[in-house]
Amino acid sequence: MKITVTGSLGNISRTLVRALVLDGHDVKAVTSKAEREKEIVSLGARPFIGSVEDYEFIKKAFAGSDAVYLMIPPNHQVADLKGYIKKIGIQYAQAIQETGVNYVVNLSSIGAHLENGLGPTGSNYYVESALNGLKGVHVLHLRPGMFFTNFYGAIPMIMHQYSLGNNFSGLVNIPLTHPRDIAKEAFTSLKNLSFAGKRVQYIVSDEKSGNEIARVLGKAIGRPDLNWVEFSDEQLLQALLHNGFSEQMATVYMIEIGEALREGSFMEDYNKNKSLSTGGTTLLEFSKEFAIHYHSQR
Repeated sequence: MKITVTGSLGNISRTLVRALVLDGHDVKAVTSKAEREKEIVSLGARPFIGSVEDYEFIKKAFAGSDAVYLMIPPNHQVADLKGYIKKIGIQYAQAIQETGVNYVVNLSSIGAHLENGLGPTGSNYYVESALNGLKGVHVLHLRPGMFFTNFYGAIPMIMHQYSLGNNFSGLVNIPLTHPRDIAKEAFTSLKNLSFAGKRVQYIVSDEKSGNEIARVLGKAIGRPDLNWVEFSDEQLLQALLHNGFSEQMATVYMIEIGEALREGSFMEDYNKNKSLSTGGTTLLEFSKEFAIHYHSQR
């Protein structure tokens, strides 16, 4: 099959591209970074270099493909991040319709059932809606939880402050997802075209409270005293800005997600359907990867 993969060579797309090529598919990998070209070629895929904001470019990338994997890359430069997500999603849908793609696997998120959801979830709702409006196109929306790999960004805090935290209590349960579990689900779905109509698939590898996360990661790195700290929204925002986040990225992807977890809206639909979710990697398994990454930075 001919398959277009967006997302350059990120944590999910690199694994997905490699698996699809090894399975014998003709893969086009979309990237905005020209320096990725050689690596994409080395994986056996065809590089398509351009911006997802360029509609004509996206049409060319989708043209001739039987299926596409969609993700909307973060953009640190835009003033309206939520508007940007909606715009790219709508352009994806239009390009799919114009080019005659029949199968779509779309990376969305838990919380996308809410039209006015906090963080990127409300924007993902509109992206899902745009794709669901395509007649005769089979669409699978993958809704993962918070990425395990995000905890790598907390390593400096762990090293210097001996704590881990966010803007919600250590008693709050967090749905956790490993990027490779998302790649695995996307690969299986694209390999077999094993979906029809419009579907949602939750991908949650594990579900743990902040206190449990601190305990498991702390034990793995030899710091059993590691504890979870609840920050105020303002404290977290200032820390993220200090670490190089734009205010938009910090607010949309961190502060508002924490608010949604505190109030419970983020998990509503997932809690009703968690028995149908897929995943695989436990926090304990990830903690071994985390320990290697942690010690490599000391």
